[in-house]
Amino acid sequence: MEAQPSQITPTPDHAIVWQGESLYLLDQRHLPAKAAYLRLDSAREVADAIRQMVVRGAPAIGITAAYAVVLAAADACRPSPADWKLRMAEALELLRLSRPTAVNLFWAMQRMGDLISRLPDGEHPLAALLEEAQRIHQEDIDANRTMGALGAELIESPTRVITHCNAGALATGGFGTALGVIRAAYARGLIEQVYADETRPWMQGARLTAWELLQDQIPVTLLAEGAAASLLRRGGIGWVIVGSDRIAANGDVANKIGTYSLAVAARHHGVKVMVVAPTSTIDMSMASGEEIPIEVRDGDELLCCGGRRIAADGAAAWNPVFDVTPAGLVDAIVTEKGVVLSPDEKKMRKLMGS
Repeated sequence: MEAQPSQITPTPDHAIVWQGESLYLLDQRHLPAKAAYLRLDSAREVADAIRQMVVRGAPAIGITAAYAVVLAAADACRPSPADWKLRMAEALELLRLSRPTAVNLFWAMQRMGDLISRLPDGEHPLAALLEEAQRIHQEDIDANRTMGALGAELIESPTRVITHCNAGALATGGFGTALGVIRAAYARGLIEQVYADETRPWMQGARLTAWELLQDQIPVTLLAEGAAASLLRRGGIGWVIVGSDRIAANGDVANKIGTYSLAVAARHHGVKVMVVAPTSTIDMSMASGEEIPIEVRDGDELLCCGGRRIAADGAAAWNPVFDVTPAGLVDAIVTEKGVVLSPDEKKMRKLMGS
């Protein structure tokens, strides 16, 4: 249900708020027309919110899932602290099934699960679980600011950039990954103009990225995805800067559908591609992008707009949410642990210490 957390202004940096015993999510389905929070009081409600795109962006999904574990434990402890681990198992499985591609969801669930395994079954676990979820949240904000500084250092002189989808504060715990780099670089006088792909079919670039950048008075111009190659051909673009939902061990990058075609166009026109993501997004269990599960959503998201069908009756739709950009098209992967230039498996394993 819609509810405003007390003394919180709905801004990009307050997209995920824990207050009292509830989780509040800034409902990204309605931005920028309406900035409203949904109050969530159970893990089942959170899983539904993740599936329905109330919250999106790999780091934000992971943080949200961590808080949902706290809600699941609260439900499990209501009858009695005894056997709370067993009683919350179903809720945890619902969370795991909410989105398949963003690895941060599973990373956060594993981290919370490791803590659960160390807690006694007969004692109330909420304080410890909430502390861990809040730690995950703060660590993400800190990582984003570190990545912002590291990524900005790669931009050698004032230029214009293209970004795709939304990898800002709304997609993270705060500040953003790709937009974190853009924010840091703009503060140093290195960004003259941001071009944001509109990002069909959910229009995250048009609705979310443009809104975020305008909040910080950073100049932004929208593009239809099909216009990006023509813009690159005109010159004056120094970087394509994007986030990621999962990065494989060889440096292949899964991100919002359309990232691959943008990277191909950038390489053709001699423009570098920077991927900005925390190490929680790197999945060393996936040898390459070929192994990354790609979520395919309901075709109505393409066939309809604003609740009204726009496609010809009888037309079918293929609606993959993500695509994979091969490592060979990526010039830099920026993480909170450092920057990997021209990524490959050897460099990724060195970064991850394995």
